[in-house]
Amino acid sequence: MRFADAAGRLAGLAGLAFGWSPERFWRATPAELAALVTAAAPETGEPPTPQLIARLQEQFPDG
Repeated sequence: MRFADAAGRLAGLAGLAFGWSPERFWRATPAELAALVTAAAPETGEPPTPQLIARLQEQFPDG
């Protein structure tokens, strides 16, 4: 994919997700866009431990 195509698509997504106009997108820094994307992303927790997985397998056996 060419840079111009990818940037145009990202500008459209920023407009949909954050209400940015094309002018606002092109004036923003990558750090500003990254901050919004990070803030909009769901928080991720720690992955389950092997002990938790084993406990869940005992509680909810598959069949």
